[in-house]
Amino acid sequence: MSGEREVSVFRLWLGAVAIIALATTLLVVLPTLSLRDVPPPDGLAPYTADQLRGRQVYIANGCVYCHSQQPRDPSVGPDQQRGWGRPSVPGDYHYDEPHLLGTMRTGPDLLNIAVRQPSRDWHLGHLYQPRAYLPGSIMPAYPFLFERRRGTTPQPGEVVVALPPGVAPAGTRVVATPDALALVDYLLSLDRSYPVTRAETPR
Repeated sequence: MSGEREVSVFRLWLGAVAIIALATTLLVVLPTLSLRDVPPPDGLAPYTADQLRGRQVYIANGCVYCHSQQPRDPSVGPDQQRGWGRPSVPGDYHYDEPHLLGTMRTGPDLLNIAVRQPSRDWHLGHLYQPRAYLPGSIMPAYPFLFERRRGTTPQPGEVVVALPPGVAPAGTRVVATPDALALVDYLLSLDRSYPVTRAETPR
């Protein structure tokens, strides 16, 4: 009886390992092998040091939990009609590690946010207080990425955020921190509007 139980446990263990191995092969190994040699499209440049720092700020603040970076094919969803850009292709993520595809769309897709909104001032103000730019927005504000300082006269080296009237307390100026500037640099790098060849387009 004990021997039969040991055989059953061994078969169960062996089956579980086989299932995990098969799933890993299908979902990780084969896609990696098929995409590892995909070159970057001609219009895609590597991230700068500031953009990479901003990418880390993006990750640290959980932006990936509410925003995707993968516009879908028109046959799957209306992403192009929403102004989110053409469907993404593997080469669009050549310099991304880790990939920030996202799984939720509480907010809009950001892979082409630099095309839709190329203004650094807008992004800085929107990060400080989203509802000053998009009434009804549920995006959280990120005031800790900024400093409020007395007086309204900018000092050398400061990047003062141009906010709508009434957003900043009277007699103060809102200054972007290096993290805020780096995050906006990263957002402004998200431009995948370059054309892709037929070979680069997903099938």
